[in-house]
Amino acid sequence: MTSGPLSDLTVVEFAGLGPAPYAAMLLADMGATVIRIERPDALPAPATAISQRGRAQRYTADLKKPGDVAFVRKLLRSADALIEGFRPGTMERLGLSPEVLLEDNPRLVYGRVTGWGQTGPLKTTAGHDVNFIAITGALAAIGPRERPVLPLNLIGDFAGGSMFLLSGMLAALLAARRTGKGQVVDAAMCDGVISLMTGIHEQLAEGKWAEVRESNVFDGGLPHYRIYECADGKHLSVGPLEEPFYVRLCEAVGMVPPPPRDEPSHWPALRATFEKIFKTRTRDEWTALLEQGDHCVSPVLSISEAPRHPHLAARSSFVNVDGVLQAAPVPRFSHDPTQARAGVREPLPIARAMASEVAG
Repeated sequence: MTSGPLSDLTVVEFAGLGPAPYAAMLLADMGATVIRIERPDALPAPATAISQRGRAQRYTADLKKPGDVAFVRKLLRSADALIEGFRPGTMERLGLSPEVLLEDNPRLVYGRVTGWGQTGPLKTTAGHDVNFIAITGALAAIGPRERPVLPLNLIGDFAGGSMFLLSGMLAALLAARRTGKGQVVDAAMCDGVISLMTGIHEQLAEGKWAEVRESNVFDGGLPHYRIYECADGKHLSVGPLEEPFYVRLCEAVGMVPPPPRDEPSHWPALRATFEKIFKTRTRDEWTALLEQGDHCVSPVLSISEAPRHPHLAARSSFVNVDGVLQAAPVPRFSHDPTQARAGVREPLPIARAMASEVAG
């Protein structure tokens, strides 16, 4: 028996990559019973991987076989939701379309996550995170003035994809419990990224955003919202946007009186001053001086350094699952504890599951 606020929820997940399994993992962390359907030729993965963590059951199914499809449909008749991340049209070709499954189970929430969405001229075109964020304008805004840089696939895949799939499914589940009617949730990563850029579009409409990188507040243009190199080649994140924090930082690093900060024409000189100052000490020396005391300064840690940061350690932001260090479940709930659990070790072939049912 699982614990968590979603402990009465059953989700059937069709194995995929990136956003779909991550959303399923988050549901499992929050207590949902997640049943994963895998291809017979699926490569093995650790029980702590995104694609396996928290899965209560795993079945291998050849969805080109009518018997396997029938078994999956039976599972879905008693499920609350499904998650799939195939190209549009795939589930329909397999006989698992929304029309078929919602007729079987009218309360079913049918979660679909793709890069381009279920409609539009690119809907069946191959692509990855970098492509999905490129057409939204997000990629053009990231990096130094000379060229865009490739960010980690956190923006399109997981923020624009998984999180909007998750929030959409939870909203649809609430509606299904109220009305008895399920529905399709179409989460397109490109749509999600555009939503994430709402604040940027607001600034653009107000004439406060220049479409030249390193010319704006949040793209590295502002001297006091920027990354600086230290004496040891490591880096600090510096972000005292508000006047009191900016004054406090300037005083702490010996810039008295604090230089003017609001006029963009002053920014190049102010950036150069900060660059010179922060190269006088190591990252850890600056951290010891500035991390406390409302200076809005934090060390830029490597992935392997992050679990050792005192704040993250105090919050147990990382947990050990079967000897593997990974993210603790988020968010945290005051009454319904969540838990990161390894998934079941081996998938059960559907043919064996059907044979067990007949024998039983």
